[in-house]
Amino acid sequence: MRRRNRDGARKEKIIMALSSVFVLAALTATGLFIRGKNEDRSDGYVVDFSSIENNGTELAQNDTENVQEIAGTGQRGNMQETENSAVTADDLDYDPYYQETNSLSVENEEEETEPEEKTAEQSNAGSGNDKDREKNEKGEEGMMDESKDTADSGEQDGTLEEVAAMEEMEDTMAIATSTSIQPALTFGDEDSLTWPIVGNVLINYSMDKTVYFPTLEQYKYNPAIIISAVEGEAITAAANGKVSSVYQNPELGNVVVMELGNGYELTYGQLKDITVSEGGFVNQGEIIGNVAAPTKYYSVEGCNVYFKLTKNGVPVNPMSKLH
Repeated sequence: MRRRNRDGARKEKIIMALSSVFVLAALTATGLFIRGKNEDRSDGYVVDFSSIENNGTELAQNDTENVQEIAGTGQRGNMQETENSAVTADDLDYDPYYQETNSLSVENEEEETEPEEKTAEQSNAGSGNDKDREKNEKGEEGMMDESKDTADSGEQDGTLEEVAAMEEMEDTMAIATSTSIQPALTFGDEDSLTWPIVGNVLINYSMDKTVYFPTLEQYKYNPAIIISAVEGEAITAAANGKVSSVYQNPELGNVVVMELGNGYELTYGQLKDITVSEGGFVNQGEIIGNVAAPTKYYSVEGCNVYFKLTKNGVPVNPMSKLH
């Protein structure tokens, strides 16, 4: 039983020794690989891998000798020496880079390169600040240009609005002026009318009996007179008045209605190129438009002017007022 325990202890020690050798060999290979990678770059860190290799070889030789002594003698003292040597080998399982890089005798290049890096960072920061400053200046210039363009567009819009407001004000003033200078509409029973156009009467006024309309081929009442005319000829106002309405009618074409005062009203039909507007005051003899082509209701009669006079909505024979 005691013999078995010794053999187990020996095996464990041998395995530990071999493991130590393997670890050292691996560290050596790793160090050689890293050294080969860093040959072209001087980092200021110096690691003596040769001493590690020599130490590893010596430790391996010592382990081999101790193992042989244990196998030959079988003495407990030799086992203790093997344990000490194995422990020494285990103690060598450390990171050599840690001791070397933190050693007081080794110069740390990081401390030397750090100011350079800081200087480079400062210079980069300075250049970045310059770029930011340039961007800010450009941004300010762009904002100034945009504000200038906005101001120019605002001035243009303001100018257009001012012009529109002035035009509207002028129109309002013109209407107010025309309204203020309008004479009173005082057309009475004793007043007369002038002819709106020189021409023959094609169809007379007739409200007591029907008259014949050639185009319609029928007899009907006629509350106006139909005066022959030439297309494009000017039509004048038969009396002073105020334009109450301007509209379009299928039978009469474009129509202008004027208030004369005291309930009298004149209606002009078959017009084009009308020069007056609703609410405007027209003096007697002023042009209110031109003769248009006849509507289909007067195609046989030809170009004409429809001329009607009413008082309080009741037709009056215009011929009684025309002189």
